[in-house]
Amino acid sequence: MEELNVVYRLQKYLKEVIQDHKDTIMTGVDSMDKYKYLIGKVQAFEQTQQELSNLLDRKEHKDD
Repeated sequence: MEELNVVYRLQKYLKEVIQDHKDTIMTGVDSMDKYKYLIGKVQAFEQTQQELSNLLDRKEHKDD
């Protein structure tokens, strides 16, 4: 059960980082390179978040 706690904490962290990066993008960045870099990070974090959700869903169905 402690493994799930780690996953939930990671999901919370990813959600916060994604929002921080989106806020930075919305308030403006000083270069196109930085913009592209932040967009890439957001996409990577969102993919990771989605994969964690998928793994949790599979585990819940397996436990049923």
